[in-house]
Amino acid sequence: MNYSVKNDVKIEADRTLIIGCGALASEIIALKKLNGWSHIDLKCLDAALHNHPDLIAPSVDLEIKKYKKMYQKIFIAYADCGTAGALDEVLYSHKIERLSGAHCYETFSGEKNFENLMNEEVGTFFLTDFLVIHFDRLVYRGLGLDISEEIKKQIFGNYTRLIYLSQKNDSELLKKAKLAAKKLNLKFEHKNVGLAQLESQMERQILHFVH
Repeated sequence: MNYSVKNDVKIEADRTLIIGCGALASEIIALKKLNGWSHIDLKCLDAALHNHPDLIAPSVDLEIKKYKKMYQKIFIAYADCGTAGALDEVLYSHKIERLSGAHCYETFSGEKNFENLMNEEVGTFFLTDFLVIHFDRLVYRGLGLDISEEIKKQIFGNYTRLIYLSQKNDSELLKKAKLAAKKLNLKFEHKNVGLAQLESQMERQILHFVH
């Protein structure tokens, strides 16, 4: 391992730190193993931050400041994620890049495919594998939908369909996704998008660091 020491801080010269959303953790770990990205370290923030997007940018900022002296190469595995540009302002100040796109749904499906889905039906709510697994905690209870039907109407009144963008083929997750759509009173669609789009973005960034 190649590293240097400056002001009693060990600097990882040949390693890349990815600071990411917890909702992407298992997918990034899977890609790391698949591609042999042994030089990557991963630190993830709580996916529940997505229920409070105003906290994402300052939380990422704190993580960058925490690790910037230790790593010369840092990449942020977040899209904009509802921060309305606040995350980009933080990353610009640190000269660090992130995943492209507005949401992880766009990251998984690809920019053009996501645009087409939104143009088809603006009132579309998306779920990924992670969100299906944690639907009750992060979405149903997390948004207070279990409290009253009125809250559900306020939040989801303008939605008409739920699309499950699956990363893997799993019949149990598919059943749970259909149940989630039923709970939200939305029509259901399923599209298996896999990891190819996320892998492509990650790979480009990793090759950028290597060269």
